[in-house]
Amino acid sequence: MLYALYVDATSGLMSGARQVASPNFDARPEGSPIDLIVIHGISLPPGEFGGPWIERLFTNSLPPDVHPYFGQIANLRVSSHLVIARDGALTQYVSFKDRAWHAGRSSYEGRIECNDFSVGIELEGEDEVPYEAAQYDVLAEAIAALRAAYPSMLPQRIAGHSDVAPGRKTDPGPAFDWPRAHRCIAARTR
Repeated sequence: MLYALYVDATSGLMSGARQVASPNFDARPEGSPIDLIVIHGISLPPGEFGGPWIERLFTNSLPPDVHPYFGQIANLRVSSHLVIARDGALTQYVSFKDRAWHAGRSSYEGRIECNDFSVGIELEGEDEVPYEAAQYDVLAEAIAALRAAYPSMLPQRIAGHSDVAPGRKTDPGPAFDWPRAHRCIAARTR
């Protein structure tokens, strides 16, 4: 499932993505360039795919009594700019102009607070479960659209959540095929 993706740099919205507004964002620091992409993996409940639960988490409407794990996380206030489902469906939760709350305590190449200067992209998945071909394709399309809108996003400025929060986070995990992701991205951003 490929999209005709385009980022309107004025609004920070990606055409071709389903839009669902998360309240979990704030303003980026003045003058902070958007120059890093952080790849995440998420499944809710852990190890299960499909269902409305990621969206419910990002919109502060996750019911704590539906699953034991939900009771632990229902009060979290988190978001990501984009989520790519297992089938490649793409949803945007936060404008790229704004700071989504995805990386938490983090640093990259000596800079702290990665949310200030990054775009967070969640892939529906789990550390030990291979990601789907459609997810790599849509990820590459989304990154091509982001790089067209934000030239400061260089090809080497893509990291995993585990890279920016080592010891605290493990996603997207060993099942994420970095060489495949880089090949897909390179094919679309020439």
